[in-house]
Amino acid sequence: MAKPLKLARGRCGVMAAGAGQVKGWCPGALRPMLSGDGLVLRVRPHAGRLTADQAQALADLAQRYGNGLIDLGSRAHLQLRGVTEAVLPALHQALQELGLLDPDPESEARRNILTTPLWRADDPTLDLVAGLETALARAPALPAKFGFAVDTAAAAAVLGGASGDIRIERAENGLILRAEGTRLGQPVTLEDAIPEAMRLLAWFLAQGAATRMARLLAQGVAPPLNATTPPLTAPALCLGPVATGLCLALPFGQMQAETLAALAVAPLRLTPWRSVVLEGVTDFPDLPGVIRDPDAALLRVEACTGAPGCTSAEAATRDLARSLTQDLADELPRLQGAGCQLHVSGCSKGCAHPGPARLTLTARAGRFDLIENGPANGTALYRGLTQPDLIAVLRGRLAQPN
Repeated sequence: MAKPLKLARGRCGVMAAGAGQVKGWCPGALRPMLSGDGLVLRVRPHAGRLTADQAQALADLAQRYGNGLIDLGSRAHLQLRGVTEAVLPALHQALQELGLLDPDPESEARRNILTTPLWRADDPTLDLVAGLETALARAPALPAKFGFAVDTAAAAAVLGGASGDIRIERAENGLILRAEGTRLGQPVTLEDAIPEAMRLLAWFLAQGAATRMARLLAQGVAPPLNATTPPLTAPALCLGPVATGLCLALPFGQMQAETLAALAVAPLRLTPWRSVVLEGVTDFPDLPGVIRDPDAALLRVEACTGAPGCTSAEAATRDLARSLTQDLADELPRLQGAGCQLHVSGCSKGCAHPGPARLTLTARAGRFDLIENGPANGTALYRGLTQPDLIAVLRGRLAQPN
């Protein structure tokens, strides 16, 4: 088994590497991240799917080797929290036996593939994901966060709002290859989709210092695609019954190990919306810590780990977010539409919601700045708000037209 690299502190930031530094990496299972509550170890299931046995085993591992907290990330991965360096060899061995460990950190970092949770056995999705994994195993190192989306379920592409630099998607007639930042894609077949995706990747890497596809194309550079066809799109999954099972959400994308164990009644498909699809399940009893109501106010609120779990955070976030959700229960339903959340961020990095939100609270030295229609590092409308100030200020802003 490959040895993990030296431990790092912070989110996708700087990792010590001998006398130098490696910047811009993202944590994994073989390269965990040091946070305020111990190591954070990220697990990327193949095709975003856990068997029931794998889910139950991960719940057990989170309790045995971590603090029992499990995060569900926006790239459809799981993170075990509170892990110590002493238990890493045993934990890595267990993950390897479950088929959830890559051969080395470099392979793990390249295998950044988001898979539609609506795939069926008779569509090309799993073949494409497997082919992409094989091709990426031979690829050069990629920029941090650079990723792929395989959005090829028969009904429509649903991952449009999730991050993916190179996308293989469902079109009205067949499949397309699309570069993030463009509206149209190039028609491809099951046979040539992966070679064409690797050709597009090689072109991107040849551009030099570019880190994300959309940023590169925003500079006026055109990708080498015969892009003539739009994806056949549909909205992101709503909670409740979906074509492949039952979709349930987790508040702020976090759960206790006991919750994952309770959900392990069927294979789990992880989504980028901090929800899971219980494969083939049509009904499930109410479970503490799980949201099943698509109109729940908590679904309109994003909050990162915050202090003390994150060493970058300058205030606690999730207890505050829950409190604000209750206090603003009458006002929050006005936050409709994509990008219209209340976002409580422990620092200006905005990990929980990198894009703009209707209202963002960014912690600064124990107080909060309020940004309207912007990201966590945006220009503040108010600065230095204390928690008692927040209700009145937020209520006043929610009363204003968006």
